[in-house]
Amino acid sequence: MALNKKERRQRIKNKIRKTVSGTASQPRLSVFRSNAGIYAQLIDDKTGKTIAAAGTNDKALKDSKATKTEQAKEVGKMIAEKATTAGISSVVFDRSGYLYHGRIKSLAEGAREAGLKF
Repeated sequence: MALNKKERRQRIKNKIRKTVSGTASQPRLSVFRSNAGIYAQLIDDKTGKTIAAAGTNDKALKDSKATKTEQAKEVGKMIAEKATTAGISSVVFDRSGYLYHGRIKSLAEGAREAGLKF
């Protein structure tokens, strides 16, 4: 029986999470994409804590008239700025089962431009 879209993405996500894990010095940059926006957070998997988070629901982007791809790039820049203020320069990228294309790629490029290494 064929998998539906959510089941397929969950399987891919589980495969990624087997190998990708974040630490305090190199946290996991986890991405969630919805129809309305995109969200990113830095997670320390050893302690189970979120170090920093950014998304399209932040005050800076709330009333933005930019396209979703442009908003994703801004979210990448915001999460990179929050990471540098927390003393983090490199992360492990967790695309959460989404294809590295479009908004996910734009977020990653924005984070790299702002100084994160992954």
